[in-house]
Amino acid sequence: MKKLTLVVLLFTMSISYAQKKSNGTVYINHPAIDVVDAYTKTVNSGDLDKLDAFFADDFKAYNSTTDNQYSKGTDKTAFVKRIKSWRENIDYFAITPANGAYPDAIEYKDDAQKDVVWVQCWDEVKGVHKKTGVKINMNLHRLFVINKANKIKTIFIYDNPQVFDEIDDSFTERTNGTIYNHHQNINNVKNMLFAFENKDLNKSYSYFADKAMFSDVNSMDNKSISLDEQKAIDKKVMDAFDIVGLEVVGYPDYMHYELGDSGVVYSWWTWHLIRKSDKKEISLPMHYQHNVDKEGKITREMAYYNAALLK
Repeated sequence: MKKLTLVVLLFTMSISYAQKKSNGTVYINHPAIDVVDAYTKTVNSGDLDKLDAFFADDFKAYNSTTDNQYSKGTDKTAFVKRIKSWRENIDYFAITPANGAYPDAIEYKDDAQKDVVWVQCWDEVKGVHKKTGVKINMNLHRLFVINKANKIKTIFIYDNPQVFDEIDDSFTERTNGTIYNHHQNINNVKNMLFAFENKDLNKSYSYFADKAMFSDVNSMDNKSISLDEQKAIDKKVMDAFDIVGLEVVGYPDYMHYELGDSGVVYSWWTWHLIRKSDKKEISLPMHYQHNVDKEGKITREMAYYNAALLK
């Protein structure tokens, strides 16, 4: 049985090795890579009058993330125009190799590819769109086909279409929901905080969802904590301070957002405290953001205040 197993294993290995077949050579240094590097540097420099010289007469560019399977590509004239538009409308524009990445040049043995070299690059594109303020920080994969004359014959581009969607959307004014200055979710936040002021902790905590998370702008590790962890912090606060009163500053806003169908209560307060250790009176400005679910339960609390005022 052991002999049979060994024979089967050796036979399987021989099949695996037999299936390997070289179809060309991959280069880390190659004249075709130099062409692509020179092209990218020209785009980065903004010296766009030199772009036309990089492309073959029959050049085509293809957006490989489009859902148009019948695309015939973009010709040289239109593509150069597009690059110029990008450079004119984006500040701080730069295409750089992605971290740890470098281009490869591939010469295929396939007869159909014998007159060209493929160069593949993994890059990052950065910049800020001048009109919309959209920050561009996206990965970019490009496949270049370089002909015998060291001209770029074809480019296949893989990028993040969401960046372009955000730029396009930012040209048009649109609303994203409704602002309320009176709403039951506002009432819940006020009741939650006033219950805390009156040490009615069971009522105060009842306004939170069981899996609610809490964040504090003064947290060094910027981590959220659970309701049970927040209760322990609240106990320390009550042990160290007497709560004289909570004062609403201005009025809270409830924002119901169309995008994501979500809601947030924004409120501004002054906590009036007396530190038990030395009877010092403290007025602590506080800003809260409370995310609420469709049942009106608070799912997240973010607190903004100056912790130095408590020392």
